[in-house]
Amino acid sequence: MQFSAPQSDGFEVVVAASSAGGINALVVLLGALPGDLPVPVLVVQHLDPRHRTVIADVLGRRTPLAVKLAEDHEQTHPGTVYIAPPDRHLLVRPGGRLALTDSELVHFVRPSADLLFESVAGAYGPKAIACVLSGTGRDGAMGVDAVKSRGGTVIVQDPSTAEFSGMPEAAVGTGTVDFVLPLEEIAAVIRGLVGTEKQ
Repeated sequence: MQFSAPQSDGFEVVVAASSAGGINALVVLLGALPGDLPVPVLVVQHLDPRHRTVIADVLGRRTPLAVKLAEDHEQTHPGTVYIAPPDRHLLVRPGGRLALTDSELVHFVRPSADLLFESVAGAYGPKAIACVLSGTGRDGAMGVDAVKSRGGTVIVQDPSTAEFSGMPEAAVGTGTVDFVLPLEEIAAVIRGLVGTEKQ
């Protein structure tokens, strides 16, 4: 299968956003990515800030990738998943350094996929792959617009296969999506784009 997504001289980051139904979606996506993935993965999953989160442990048991909660000023590394902590926005700076902020809610949520995607668009431009998975609301739609406007590649879970279709439908509605795929097919496209399946 040939992909028509724009090829820069290689992708450098994968970013994923999810909300309701997102843990299951992330298990499927991350579980199908190889431990030697040549790029970092940044994740915004809307979590209840009133409870200590075990998302990194849950996902870490189901993927060969290293999984951790993101830390302020942390440098990203390939093959590692960085998850936005509850109630903190996650941003990335050029060069792959992370930043956490407790600035205002965006569309009633913190962390915000839009803020992360916009920072990824600015830091990585055409070397970014952004994914929107199951979730309610519109978070991520403005962000995929930003990623696409900078030449990045946008993948959205087919809303008909999502446990909650709000976020995928809002992303598709922007008209700036490269791939709309069943959840089980997204990881294969990412592997192809980042070069782990080239012969």
